[in-house]
Amino acid sequence: MTDHPTVLRVQDLEPEEGLVHGFSTLDLGSVKVKDSRRRFAELLSLDPNALTTVGAVHGSAVARVDAPQERVDEVDALITDSPGIALFATYADCYPIVLWDPDHRAAALAHAGWRGTEAEVAAHTVQAMRREFGTDPSALKAGIGPGICGRCYEVGEEVATRFDARFVSSTNGDRFLLDLAAALHAQLEEEGVQQIFQLALCTKETPLLPSHRRTPDGARFGAIVAIR
Repeated sequence: MTDHPTVLRVQDLEPEEGLVHGFSTLDLGSVKVKDSRRRFAELLSLDPNALTTVGAVHGSAVARVDAPQERVDEVDALITDSPGIALFATYADCYPIVLWDPDHRAAALAHAGWRGTEAEVAAHTVQAMRREFGTDPSALKAGIGPGICGRCYEVGEEVATRFDARFVSSTNGDRFLLDLAAALHAQLEEEGVQQIFQLALCTKETPLLPSHRRTPDGARFGAIVAIR
């Protein structure tokens, strides 16, 4: 990785033939700006007009996409087995999840904040791929992208008590630290996914990535998943 990368990838997923994925950095600016989105797609040699955006409502609904469309509302994950579609979502501290089924050449992109993680969006996405494409979870390759880490994600008791104690640690007073990446990893494992890789970058700790907790300016990074 260079000192100022424009696009980040999960290293273990890079050799996967047919899978295109990446996470933008602030070198591209905030992907809330359409020009930044276009440049991001072009850097991955994808048609910007093929971007199909995850609505991201902090839930666990999953939609199958068979043709490009501007946006799919009321979902936090998209799945496809069609080349020419670029699944896209925006993030500040939430986690992107990339899923790749090399046997059926199918892919997914999910958006997971604490609400989506509590709702088990990772598990629902695996289940949707199994239902729609015949995916065997043990053959899946999963990548967990950048997000706020368990050292930095401080929450109140009302959030902490919604999660298994193994993902929560106490801090000062009535505050707790929540490890969303560990919770997502566990959800994937419980669905039978054996190959889980992580781009271990914390958005709050990494200046090249936007973080709502560090700088609540509305900036977002993007994730793209496509099949070539």
